[in-house]
Amino acid sequence: MDDHSPTEGDNGAAWSKEGQDPPWAKAIALLIWLLAGVVAFLPFALDTSPWDAVTLHVPGNQGNWWHVLVGAPFFLAYPMIWLRLRSLFSAQSLTVIGRRLIWSTVALSIGGTTLVEVPFLLHLAGTSEWQRLSVLSLGFGIVVASALVLHLRRRHLSPTQACLLGLDAAYLANAALCLVVYSGAAGNLWSKSGWLLTMVIVWPIGLELLWLFGQSFRTQGSQLNPRVA
Repeated sequence: MDDHSPTEGDNGAAWSKEGQDPPWAKAIALLIWLLAGVVAFLPFALDTSPWDAVTLHVPGNQGNWWHVLVGAPFFLAYPMIWLRLRSLFSAQSLTVIGRRLIWSTVALSIGGTTLVEVPFLLHLAGTSEWQRLSVLSLGFGIVVASALVLHLRRRHLSPTQACLLGLDAAYLANAALCLVVYSGAAGNLWSKSGWLLTMVIVWPIGLELLWLFGQSFRTQGSQLNPRVA
């Protein structure tokens, strides 16, 4: 099967559209993800950061696989920072190896988030019913909606746009889960500074995801009616 020939023109058009994004917009996106990179080392709840969760430095020595899986997706900020730096300073598309590494990371993150949701599916998480439903709807909803758009609109997204969309979706799915689960965590402002900063940055990240969705439709429209482009 020749999967590349029918999409090369579409992806080229998508890439040219992406390159027209103003530098200030790219700079703002980079700033948001730099803040996300800081979140990975800030206390998210109970003086525990995502880095602490990944390294099992959890209060009471209660760290386990769940904490590792819930903490690791916060580090998706770093491949995203790399992508945003490339977008700001280079017009070249990603290499095949670069795309494969990013998609492998996205797949591992989404797989981990799915495992994290299992206790909520089985009523084993010890949360209230509204928290359980919120976690399941946000976590699975973001992933499923993004996967559908990627599948249906992949011909109208450049490789870099698709990678940005995948990273956005994987990060948001886990971040939304954590925001709900730890919304009632006790402590002072510093002990949950990561939670507070995440609450701020998820909104522009969500808008970025919607912007990427919209770009695929605008690209198709410009191809159907070249006068609009």
